[in-house]
This record gives sequence, structure tokens and C-alpha cells, in this order.
Amino acid sequence: MLFLHFQDVQASSEDQKAYGLAKQNACLGCHAKNKKIVGPSFESVAQKYQSDPNASIFLKNKIAKGGAGSWGVVPMPANAKLSDADLSLLTSWILRGAPTKN
Repeated sequence: MLFLHFQDVQASSEDQKAYGLAKQNACLGCHAKNKKIVGPSFESVAQKYQSDPNASIFLKNKIAKGGAGSWGVVPMPANAKLSDADLSLLTSWILRGAPTKN
């Protein structure tokens, strides 16, 4: 018999919501879970910032305002229409390597 912990169910739901946000906001056109497209993979971003205590704030700002220089010369467009809650959800998901339920 399979038992799921509440945290696992909640994380899975949040991961699905974050994936939906990434899809709706064209993030997946330039980023993938584990391979570089135009921008770095989500796993590469998670690895780069894994020990940075300011990573969440930095990435929320980068997603909202866009920019270039962190991973090369191709600029990332701003996603200014995202709410702070959506930015937090996406950032948390990315910093965990963009887990998705298969």
C-alpha cells in the first residue's frame, strides 16, 4: 500500500503549478530541466546558486526584470506581470532543479 506524506503532495502540487507558470510565461522556450536551450537548464541554475543565501532574491529580480550577463550575452526578457507569489513559487522550483512528476 502506498502512503503519501502531506509535504510530498503539497510539493507535487506546487511543482505542477510552477511548471504551469513556466509554460504559460514562455520560460520553457529558452530553458529546459536538464539541457541548455537558449538559456541555462534549470538544473544548472540550481547548481550554480545552491550555496548562495541570496539566490532567491537575485533570481526573483532576474525573472521579473530580465537582463543579460549571468549566463552569456543573450538577454532574458522581463516577466514584470508575474506577482510576487508567482515569482517566489517559480524561484523555489528552479532552485530545486525544476522537479516534475513523471
